[in-house]
Amino acid sequence: MSDEPEGNPSVLEFMRSNAHMMMSAVPWANALGFEVTRVEKARAFACVKWREDLVGDPDSGVIHGGILTSLLDNLCGVSIGTVMPKPMSTATLDLRIDYMRPAEKGRDILAEAECYHMTRNVAFTRAWAYHETRDKVIATASGAFALNDISRWASANPAITSALRTASKGPAS
Repeated sequence: MSDEPEGNPSVLEFMRSNAHMMMSAVPWANALGFEVTRVEKARAFACVKWREDLVGDPDSGVIHGGILTSLLDNLCGVSIGTVMPKPMSTATLDLRIDYMRPAEKGRDILAEAECYHMTRNVAFTRAWAYHETRDKVIATASGAFALNDISRWASANPAITSALRTASKGPAS
C-alpha cells in the first residue's frame, strides 16, 4: 500500500492477541458465527462456517447475501483498527458489495479486508469473500468508514478501557 497508515504498534499487538474475541464483542457478528482468524497491519482475515440457519435459499443451500455483507462490513472495521493511532470506533458511511457468484452449499466462507487509506476522519477499505482462495471470489466490497473518538462515550466499557490503556503505553522499548 503506497499510502500506508502508520498506526500504533501496541494497538495492533492488542488486536493480534485478542483476535479470537473481536467478533464476539459485536452481538450480530457473534450470533452469525464470524471468527477473526488473523490480523496484520492494515489487513484482517475471517471465517464464517456454513450453517443451515444462515441459508438464504433453501432449494440451493446458499448462504444469504446479507451474511456476506455483514461479514465484509465487520471485517473492514477490524482492518481499520489495525492501523489506528489509538482505539477509535468506526461507522460505515458507504459500503458497496458486488456479488460475483453464489457461495457453495455446505462450504465455509473465508474473507479478508484491507484498509488502504486513512484520513483523520475517514478510512477506506476493500474486502473479498471466497472459499479457498481469491481465485474464485464470491463477493467483493469497498467501503468508507467514519472514525470517532471512543474515549468520550465508551470510557465505562472495560474492553475499551483496556484498549485505551494498552494504546497509551505506546511502542515497547
